[in-house]
Amino acid sequence: MKKFAAIYTILGLLFMLILPTMNLEAQSIAQGDQSGGAFFSGMAKFWENSGFYNFEFRQLLMIVIGLVLIHLAIKFKYEPLLLVPIGTGLIIGNIPLPATEGATIGINDEGSVLYYLYFGVKEGIYPSLIFLGIGAMTDFSSLISNPRLMLLGAAAQIGIFATFIGAVALGFAVNEAGAIAIIGGADGPTAIFASSNLAPHLLGSIAIAAYSYMALVPVIQPPIMRLLVSKKERVIRMKPPRAVSKLEKILFPLIGLLLTAFISPGSLPLLGMLFFGNLLKESGVTNRLAETARTSMVDIVTILLGLTVGASTSAALFLSISSIKIFLLGAISFAIATAGGVLFAKAMNLFLKKGDKVNPLIGAAGVSAVPASARVVQLEGLKSDPNNHLLMHAMAPNVSGVIGSAVAAGIMLSFFM
Repeated sequence: MKKFAAIYTILGLLFMLILPTMNLEAQSIAQGDQSGGAFFSGMAKFWENSGFYNFEFRQLLMIVIGLVLIHLAIKFKYEPLLLVPIGTGLIIGNIPLPATEGATIGINDEGSVLYYLYFGVKEGIYPSLIFLGIGAMTDFSSLISNPRLMLLGAAAQIGIFATFIGAVALGFAVNEAGAIAIIGGADGPTAIFASSNLAPHLLGSIAIAAYSYMALVPVIQPPIMRLLVSKKERVIRMKPPRAVSKLEKILFPLIGLLLTAFISPGSLPLLGMLFFGNLLKESGVTNRLAETARTSMVDIVTILLGLTVGASTSAALFLSISSIKIFLLGAISFAIATAGGVLFAKAMNLFLKKGDKVNPLIGAAGVSAVPASARVVQLEGLKSDPNNHLLMHAMAPNVSGVIGSAVAAGIMLSFFM
């Protein structure tokens, strides 16, 4: 109550200060006081150029959403490296700007700082650089040692194509549906890359939806895994992955680059950088470049990406029925992707010998939320068997999901761009 009393007191004082000013202005105008009129016209211009003059309720809602994202990131550790910049960007992007002719402040004003920073999003530069960093920090050994697990990553991409069908059914144009569909892969940079090319006006909603569901992986996936995987299947122990030679690690990014580039040329800006980053890591002669790519560079790009995506998300575009549909489709597609990976793992076991069977839990890691999904699989496995460590096995479909979602994005671009 004391806090509210203090607020009311401050508001009362402000009103008492403003009211005489308004009366004086009226008197000066009535008396033709030129000096007073000049003063008050200057004050009026100052007021018109302030953020309060053009402030709208929907902008307040967007600022509140930005604060909520920051709260979730700090309080609950939900994707803090992304939600803090995005939340701050939402606040910056929804501050009312003066209608002064020639002002270059907002993200859509050519010549402003935000305009040039946003160029990296519009042209797909930031997502590609993030993939370079991901490649430089990813160990593909688990996938190389057991390549059949790549099928689980591919199966999880069913969420992308199911979302595409759902988006078209809800009235989105095919290019918009293609951009929205990538949310099903739970891959933020890929979703941003696709939407910046296919549906730039939906970029903010798609990016926030993608990163929100990535942050909610520990909440969304476990119930689906428990529903689809029996107690007997959860305790299946898989063979330890074999040792992978240095030559295999070097050849993998080169072969992967060639295969994916020919299958899906549209994904080359992403996968080309991913495999290049991995080659820097595994070659053994470019350690300094790999270290820079996976640390300083990816951190800087993440800051710029999150901040500019948030700043581009205006109230007029975000507070709409389309955004509600996008978030709904995102939740459904993420659930379908998780279920698709798990069910495909169960189907694989029908054709595998007893000693070669896979634990169906790792199918949930087929979505490309790296390494969050793999960690969820590890935790769920330990609940059923405290000595059954599935993390390294789950990393195989997890990293293949990254590749799969980028390939799917390339296919969408080739069809609808």
